[in-house]
Amino acid sequence: MKKLLFLFLLLSSNAFAQRNLNIEETVFGPRTYAVQNLLSTAWIPESNTFTYLDATYQNLMQRSATSSWKEEVLISKADLEKILKEKFSGKEISLRIFPYDYNWLDKQTIKFTVETEESTYYVHYATDTKTISNFIEATNKGTNQELTSDYSKVAYLVGQNISIVDKQGQVTEVTSDTIDGIVNGSDYTHRQEFGINKGMWWNEQNDKLVYYRKDETMVTNYPLIQWEERVATVKNVRYPMAGMKSEEVTLVIYDTKTKQKITLQTGEPKEQYLTAVNWDPSGEFIYVGVLNREQNHLKLNQYAAKDGSFVKTLFEEKSTTWVEPQHPLVFSPKNKNEFIYQSDRDGFNQLYLFNTDGKLLKSLGFEQTVVSDFIGFTAKGESVLYSGVTNNGLDRQLFEVNLKTAKTKQLTKDSGTHSAKLNTTGTYILDQYSNLTTPNNIQVLDVKKGTSTEILKAGNPFVGKINNPKIEFVELQSADGVTPLTGRIIYPSDFDPNKTYPVMYYLYGGSHSQLVTNRWLGGAGYFDIYMAQQGYIVFSMDNRGTDARGKAFASATHRQLGQAEMQDQLKGIDFLKSKSFVDQSKMGIFGWSFGGFMTTSFMVHHPDIFKVAVAGGPVIDWKYYEVMYGERYMDTPQENPEGYKLTSLEDKADKLKGRLLIIHGAQDPVVVQQNSMQFIQGAIKAGKQVDYFLYPSHEHNVSGKERVHMYQKIADYFGDALRGKL
Repeated sequence: MKKLLFLFLLLSSNAFAQRNLNIEETVFGPRTYAVQNLLSTAWIPESNTFTYLDATYQNLMQRSATSSWKEEVLISKADLEKILKEKFSGKEISLRIFPYDYNWLDKQTIKFTVETEESTYYVHYATDTKTISNFIEATNKGTNQELTSDYSKVAYLVGQNISIVDKQGQVTEVTSDTIDGIVNGSDYTHRQEFGINKGMWWNEQNDKLVYYRKDETMVTNYPLIQWEERVATVKNVRYPMAGMKSEEVTLVIYDTKTKQKITLQTGEPKEQYLTAVNWDPSGEFIYVGVLNREQNHLKLNQYAAKDGSFVKTLFEEKSTTWVEPQHPLVFSPKNKNEFIYQSDRDGFNQLYLFNTDGKLLKSLGFEQTVVSDFIGFTAKGESVLYSGVTNNGLDRQLFEVNLKTAKTKQLTKDSGTHSAKLNTTGTYILDQYSNLTTPNNIQVLDVKKGTSTEILKAGNPFVGKINNPKIEFVELQSADGVTPLTGRIIYPSDFDPNKTYPVMYYLYGGSHSQLVTNRWLGGAGYFDIYMAQQGYIVFSMDNRGTDARGKAFASATHRQLGQAEMQDQLKGIDFLKSKSFVDQSKMGIFGWSFGGFMTTSFMVHHPDIFKVAVAGGPVIDWKYYEVMYGERYMDTPQENPEGYKLTSLEDKADKLKGRLLIIHGAQDPVVVQQNSMQFIQGAIKAGKQVDYFLYPSHEHNVSGKERVHMYQKIADYFGDALRGKL
């Protein structure tokens, strides 16, 4: 009997035994061990009720913030699918899940999209009558689809040209350019810098479309070799390298009533950036942020829609480093002659209230809080909501600022990363947050009472399955002694402070990035966790030049990328070396893209620190990088020859000591392969050995099963070098 009991206990303990991640889970683990959540939450307008998808994604649920009942089905996927099939008889309508992109238009209407093999349907569904109240169909052959607010028209791209389809299915070809290098309406204008995520904009009257017309015929063709054919072919992409000829962009208005086109008179020089494009609510004007190629002088200009003429400059913004418009104007629903402008002009990315005469009405900034996301206006248009960065860049909290008084309130309190939504009546906040030790909490906050009601408290998805990683934040000081820096350390599963461990130092360090944040797992990736479970101390830190800490913090790297960044990262290295459990003779470094540049920089500028390194898609010399990003931070090679020489790595391979693996996507249109090839050539000349690996069909990032292959290669490379095999 005792033997049987022992066997039962042994089998039971094994059934619940935890293990380390496997290599496949470094890529697919976030889906396998997803934190419990409510998907697609939204407040129903003019109510205290919110909606979300259930755990199966089959039903749209609703729950009141004020009543005791828990939840009920508002509409099921099955019922919606039946209604759609009846409306679009003869069409193959099949929903895998309830449309997760739904949004409330008013208290009785949601909008969403439905895709079939041939078409995309943009649909309004009335929840009171359970009918399709409005819709329009567009062909799936068209990309970059832009829909009018009244669902009367859809503009889309076919190749390099724009077409418009109306509700009757009539198609109008807006452009018909056939010259290679002339592209209309594309979001890939100015290489999607300056916050550009679309290339076409409808006015509020739904009768005029303004779009980018990009002329890149003068930009150098860059060859990408295609390997899938018997005889390899060449795919050319337009790639303007720093200091070379850039694209010329104009903005064109198309009038759907008269079929006429008008080009905005944005003037000379032709090599300038047209950013922050907005229609005036009246439809009479268009606002454009015109930024010079040097990226240090912005003019917010107003143009007349009737003839494209320049009307006036509302205001200008200048900097000794750079001006980087990232957001369009947001007009006040209460006063159509006032708008919110977002800028770091005073040192921190904050909000400003202007009128259309260009007068600054209010500075809406709060202390040194950085605005991370503009959320919107309250129901009456009296206040603005935004997500702001606090806690030395670690946290994201919800703030409300009154437009009249500029008085600011912080609406969320718990330390962590919040994603919060205020209902239209301003009475309740649906608050979702996580932090280093909290996987996910969702609660409803009563604005007036200050009380909270818990909706969901997610458990740790690793418990009972995967060894839970021990992760800590560390605070260090920047090399200039001015700013605190935050790092993240992940310990091996069987960590013993009396033993020593090898190190994987993972870094990025470039602009608009942040590796360490106060959210679940501290922002760590699953490969970081995997390597820690394999017995490594895994460390990351955000240096000067990264995001969420203000303009001075970001611009410390100007004209000499990699230098201040390395000085700060050396503080992290010193921190690790001060720990008795770190084996200083077995330290490795890994980074991708800008992180690949940083990794390679460390291996030639500080060659005695790391025994092994993996640099993915690395920039080797900024003269090989594109104009828009490269010149913002480095200026042109002609203007800054000393900076380009200092930061270039192609002539420094002779300093290399440790083992270096460079990985590159052979189809990379972002950091072209010429970068890594130049370093390889330099290593050959210097008699240095470098390992090199290409992913033939991948661009800048390696994805899918090939990413599993890549992580296995990196793990093996670290293991061989730091465990005595190399």
